[in-house]
Amino acid sequence: MSTTATTTDLFVHIRIVIGIILGMGVTRLLSGVARFVQHPGRERIYLVHLGWVLSMLLTLVHFWWWEFWLFGITQWTFMMYLFLIGYAILLFLLCALLFPDDIAEYSGYEAFFISRRKWFFGILAITFVFDLFDTLLKGQEHFALYGIEYFIRTPAYVILCVVAMITPNRRFHAAFVIASLIYQISWILRLFETLA
Repeated sequence: MSTTATTTDLFVHIRIVIGIILGMGVTRLLSGVARFVQHPGRERIYLVHLGWVLSMLLTLVHFWWWEFWLFGITQWTFMMYLFLIGYAILLFLLCALLFPDDIAEYSGYEAFFISRRKWFFGILAITFVFDLFDTLLKGQEHFALYGIEYFIRTPAYVILCVVAMITPNRRFHAAFVIASLIYQISWILRLFETLA
């Protein structure tokens, strides 16, 4: 068996494991949204919460898309594998925080989301740090594709997540999720339309 075939097989194996974890996250989000349709009025909906649900769904789909660039890695290590699994687990945890098993002790998703904002935005901030290392993992040439914008985007998101952890201000949270969705869609369309 050639080295290329072995590297390709390993890459496919790693993508399958990551896909399983991401699939659990997508399932969690879609099942949570389906509950709103199945049982309207049972739990009070919060639009900011739904905005982050949409953002996470987009993130999971995008993550699966951009991780194809890992195909260029020719020498895999267990630590690289562990890092990628850790990244996928963080994304799953964000999904689990958006749709917990039970919110009976809260008056609705607004009260739940605001009370758990430190966990959600703390983990979200960590994912942006992980993204930095994930981008470096793909090589300097890949890292350079994003230019100066990447060096502004990453710290800006981390800072906004820290502010979101601290403040319960509903207007800030609404503005953050709206701006984040607009930027996220722009980022994907501008830089990830193709993987060439």
